[in-house]
Amino acid sequence: MNIALFGYGKMGRMIEQIAQDRGHTIVAKVDVDTKEIPYHKMDVAIDFSTPESAFDNITGCFEHKVPVICGTTGWLSNYDQAVSICNKNQSGFIYASNFSLGVNIFFELNSYLAKMMSGLEQYNVSMEEIHHTQKLDAPSGTAITLAEGIIAQSDYKGWKLDQEENNIIPITSKREGMVPGTHTISYGSSVDSIEIKHTAHNREGFALGAVIASEWIQGKTGVFSMKDVLNLY
Repeated sequence: MNIALFGYGKMGRMIEQIAQDRGHTIVAKVDVDTKEIPYHKMDVAIDFSTPESAFDNITGCFEHKVPVICGTTGWLSNYDQAVSICNKNQSGFIYASNFSLGVNIFFELNSYLAKMMSGLEQYNVSMEEIHHTQKLDAPSGTAITLAEGIIAQSDYKGWKLDQEENNIIPITSKREGMVPGTHTISYGSSVDSIEIKHTAHNREGFALGAVIASEWIQGKTGVFSMKDVLNLY
């Protein structure tokens, strides 16, 4: 499979290594200085770029019928428009706030637990996420996805960073050292607490999941998620 990398930072380099180890070829490494993009050589594009460039990267690929795997966060105000362009051009698209296989299983566990807890008013939910000091956005995209999973199964109306309000999920964000990512969901009452937690030991899981998603989307058109890739239905 011929893969183009949009964004060639730490994640891009890790994806390159894993993709090559799995027998794939990197045919382009696209950044802000790239003059010509060889769409005709691409079987799939993997975007871990910047919020400012992601939408143009993604839709440019769609217009050339190149499917896209995107892990860039911070551009989702344009997500619906990107989906429309994907469908118009009969391309393929998977966006995920986190491509780690373990995290996507954690998303499903979080949703299932939220459904179980939804009728138990004595429990209040809270969330904590910890990442490395180079991560500038807060809360993480993964934390937002987890919060949305709880909201969909409960009476919570939204989430807020470092604030506690009725029917609002409080999210605490910490930036420490070189932590790849730790997410904890806590349900607390006056008599006990229930917690679920995912701890990433390194960034390889994120890169591996993106490559697996690239392999899965070959020959498919439409908009999918990691639930489709992992058959978590």
